[in-house]
Amino acid sequence: MTPRSYVLPLVLSILAGAGSAQQGDDLFAFIPPGGRTLLERGLAAGDAELAAAIATARPAVEWSAFFAESADAALSGLDDWERQTLADYLAYTGAIAPGAELPTDGRDMMLARCQSCHIITVTVTQARTRDAWLATLGRTSHVEIPLGAAEREQLADYLAVNAGLPIDVIPPELRAGGASY
Repeated sequence: MTPRSYVLPLVLSILAGAGSAQQGDDLFAFIPPGGRTLLERGLAAGDAELAAAIATARPAVEWSAFFAESADAALSGLDDWERQTLADYLAYTGAIAPGAELPTDGRDMMLARCQSCHIITVTVTQARTRDAWLATLGRTSHVEIPLGAAEREQLADYLAVNAGLPIDVIPPELRAGGASY
């Protein structure tokens, strides 16, 4: 997947002001939503088909097919990157019981873990493959990050789809230091 155009989704996201408190934080509104927020939006829109479907675990490829076949407006409004982000998230979460608290997603992990050592710009501006992100997460400087193997894979999937943002969408106060630690 190639880096996406963030101008329209960014503007729409900011104007809509949608998302959870954690993912709707104004300072980080430029970062694409994670699977948890996308799922919350679909469920809040009353997507009964989605609500029923999440009770069954399935791989990301099956979730992608489900989204492609769904006639529900909440799912049809997602762009390709959001559908992939949501499919990956749901594949990692497994079956979700009705009313259960939703697990963290790759965006949550990135904000909680990556910023503990460097500014978020270092992470979000790098367009890399899943394997390249996994290699970074396996380096000596990153192995002590408190993430399990599945969480590292989920984070790598999120970043492979959503990172590679152009520097001009990053708020100036988060550009200080550029790519330094």
